[in-house]
Amino acid sequence: QVHLAESGGGLVQAGGSLRLSCAASGGTISNYSTGWFRQAPGKEREFVAGISWSGGSTYGADSVKGRFTISRDNAENTVYLQMNSLKPEDTALYLCAARSRGILYQAAKYDYWGQGTQVTVSS
Repeated sequence: QVHLAESGGGLVQAGGSLRLSCAASGGTISNYSTGWFRQAPGKEREFVAGISWSGGSTYGADSVKGRFTISRDNAENTVYLQMNSLKPEDTALYLCAARSRGILYQAAKYDYWGQGTQVTVSS
């Protein structure tokens, strides 16, 4: 069973950047497809970006395309989310999740979750 731990969140001004990390333990992250999700207060959890278990395919929500990039470092057993040109509407709790098959956009399809890291973007 893989355990996931997010870090890298914080408070940033609009237009700024952050890099989130999702470190895996108890398992090899490259055996899983990994997704980043976010949840703002009063809103549903939404898919942000994903990387397939092979690392050969990445996916991004329309709202973050051209601004956010997902990547993985197999040696570090970590998945990253580079976030540039941040907007106030990006403010949310960001969570990483893993599943043993391909990337899906539905949060309910993921088996393993971290606790999340808060991102707050001020205007």
